[in-house]
Amino acid sequence: MPTTTPFSRRAADAFASWAPLPIRLAVGYGFVAHGYAKLSRGPETFAVVLHTLGVPDPLFAAWAATLTELIGGAAVMAGVLIPWVSIPMVVVLLTALITVHLPYGFFSVKIAEVTETGIKFGSVGYEILLLYLAGLVALVLGGPGEVSLERWLERRRDREQEQQTLQSLARKP
Repeated sequence: MPTTTPFSRRAADAFASWAPLPIRLAVGYGFVAHGYAKLSRGPETFAVVLHTLGVPDPLFAAWAATLTELIGGAAVMAGVLIPWVSIPMVVVLLTALITVHLPYGFFSVKIAEVTETGIKFGSVGYEILLLYLAGLVALVLGGPGEVSLERWLERRRDREQEQQTLQSLARKP
């Protein structure tokens, strides 16, 4: 079993504080990209898909999904309010998993055909949705990390409280 030196342990701890950043950027960007695609085509277009799937009030659901992906994805990338924005994001993921992807199995990449013009892919399974869910769960459980808007706001509040405490101590005779 390898031994760790105090230096290597400190280095590992320093790097660990950065661990949530790539997860936040990948998950957040994925959501923003999907939300932007829905917005750029018009949520009304996505509402037609939802109507076909039997989703009640498809126009409302289309706007809710679009805004959830845009706002939630941006919040995840910034590293703020992750436990709160994850709730509607998980609902969007589970809805897509159950209504669209589940019948196509696990794999997201399925080669349907190889032709002279290139590869044609088959229907997309739920693999990527599970990765998004796992990323959100990891961020909710582990926090956004040191390199996040949330931690910056916490440090700012701590500094302000420190200054107020020092000022009140300086005023006492």
